[in-house]
Amino acid sequence: MKPIDYLKNLVIMASADGALTEREIDWLVDRCSELGLDEADLGTALEFAISDHATMKLPKVREEQMQLLTDLIKIMAADGQLDEIEKRLFAVAAAKMNVQQKELDALITKLVGND
Repeated sequence: MKPIDYLKNLVIMASADGALTEREIDWLVDRCSELGLDEADLGTALEFAISDHATMKLPKVREEQMQLLTDLIKIMAADGQLDEIEKRLFAVAAAKMNVQQKELDALITKLVGND
């Protein structure tokens, strides 16, 4: 999956509740850098996320899918609130990638255990 498409997915999730907090933006900037992208790419992703045709491109490789779900959970939690629309978007993404509940439970346990 292209890094810019991955970033767009994260920005779509971050903006799903209608607002981007400073903590979410800081997290996105850090992740952007880790993906080898710059501020212009983040701007492109932000424009895409608020457009009428914003849709997530989901990876096909299981390792990439699990990494995306991990990052989606992190960006959902970045503002300290789990909005209902974010939970639904996460559930749809997981379902479209055929991720089973036990895999999600293991992923969440791993993330909570690392804090």
